[in-house]
Amino acid sequence: MSQSEAQRCLLCKKPFCSQACPVHTDVPTCMRLYRAGRIEEAARILFENNPLSAITSQVCDWQHLCYGHCILNRKGIPVRWYEIEQEISMPYLLRAYITPGAENGRSVAIVGGGPVGITAAIKLREKGYAVSVFDDNARLGGVLRYGIPRFRLGEQFINAYERIFEEAGIRFQGNTFIGKDLSLAELRQRFDAVCIGGGAWSPRRMRIPGEDNPKVIYALEYLKNPDAFQLGRKVIVIGGGNVTMDASRTAVRRGHDTWVYYRKTFGNMPANSIEVRAAQADGVKFELFQVPVEVKQDTLVIRRCENVTADDGSVITRMIDGTDFEVPFDNMIVAISENVDYSLFGDTMPELDKRGRIFVDSLQQTSLPGVFLAGDFLTGPETVVAAVASAKTAVEGITLTHNQ
Repeated sequence: MSQSEAQRCLLCKKPFCSQACPVHTDVPTCMRLYRAGRIEEAARILFENNPLSAITSQVCDWQHLCYGHCILNRKGIPVRWYEIEQEISMPYLLRAYITPGAENGRSVAIVGGGPVGITAAIKLREKGYAVSVFDDNARLGGVLRYGIPRFRLGEQFINAYERIFEEAGIRFQGNTFIGKDLSLAELRQRFDAVCIGGGAWSPRRMRIPGEDNPKVIYALEYLKNPDAFQLGRKVIVIGGGNVTMDASRTAVRRGHDTWVYYRKTFGNMPANSIEVRAAQADGVKFELFQVPVEVKQDTLVIRRCENVTADDGSVITRMIDGTDFEVPFDNMIVAISENVDYSLFGDTMPELDKRGRIFVDSLQQTSLPGVFLAGDFLTGPETVVAAVASAKTAVEGITLTHNQ
């Protein structure tokens, strides 16, 4: 099946699929190797470019990236490269290893053990750095372990990085809150550089009356440990992103009558359309052009919305006055977005830009010398593959700074 799919690839000289990928995976080269049966060689190329290739090929937003930019989209038959990448990368990760570079006498602390932390640690260790990764959670993985459901990402692939870390001499210290258990100032004293790559885990609130109702929970909190929540029969999930799909699919698979409410259309949803269809196949029901405006004791007040064309030609979504109605629920999961927690900086907050975000230079270094940002702390909530790309840039910045 995959070989026949691979044969459809045109091996473009200017591959739009590679250009659309945040880590610029060399699809044509790997496709040629795959066609020739040189799977191990292709796997090594993929891993060296993207240490999370086995992960991103499973959870990536292919619709908007490689798959969505395949030139054969013009004929409605894009090549399913992600399936071939899974076939190449998933078995390889379970036996993959890295070769540490010659010790260079420098050390780096990485804050966050998710996609950024894993990528940066591997790349820095390959360059000879002594690397220590600190994370709030007990085990390595971040959102991979504590956010993405196991029906989407098998635990064996996350565990593989624990083995890789141990074999390569990368230190992982879990249950450590930077800003509480250890200060950023202490890390800067102990290490030559610090890379802050934690994820966006602080839920964004809806800011509507009644949101503090104990029946309202937040998606990442739920996904981290669904067993900790005794949800009722009817569950409403608010949002339209991939976290919404993960939360709703988890709830419906656990026997709950699950409904997603979204203020726009399916076409406007930021979630991968493949994940939306999977949620529908699982039995999740969707209500569109509807937005919550108040939480009561046992009901949610919903207001209808509509898309209108503004004077400049843009399409905006607005609420329609006088259309409120109430929907009963047993629990509500909010999945509208997440924020990063700046409290880890303590009294050493770096300079902010005009938008109120932490300022970084072209090397992703903050105004605090030796402190670099990557992933959600830099971009806000993003995809796993975007986090990998950001981590690689931070590693380049750390290396160049030390070589100056």
